[in-house]
Amino acid sequence: QVQPVESGGGSVQAGGSLRLSCAPSRQLYCARDMSWYRQGEGKEREFVSSIESDGSTYYADSVKGRFTISQDNAKNTVHLQMGSLKPEDTAMYYCKTKCLVGGTWSDYWGQGTHVTVSS
Repeated sequence: QVQPVESGGGSVQAGGSLRLSCAPSRQLYCARDMSWYRQGEGKEREFVSSIESDGSTYYADSVKGRFTISQDNAKNTVHLQMGSLKPEDTAMYYCKTKCLVGGTWSDYWGQGTHVTVSS
């Protein structure tokens, strides 16, 4: 399997929390840089958060202060802790990794994990 694997989605009420996890492919050599994107129904996919190998983190304005991205280096897994969830956070969340194949770095997307926030 070359795609990353996401987990942790589910349904929660507004104000609640969820933690998403992403593990990159074990078959490829992948960078520690990983990103989360989301796509709501009828909407375009949008950036949510990313973390770089040096620990630098980035967030979309819409989630800043509510979401925290972190990296478990021992397990080579990235987590997205989502708090104070709002109905507008409802979406399919995708993890994106960057892996080296044939001397070229390419992006790989996971299948997605769904998050539903009810009011």
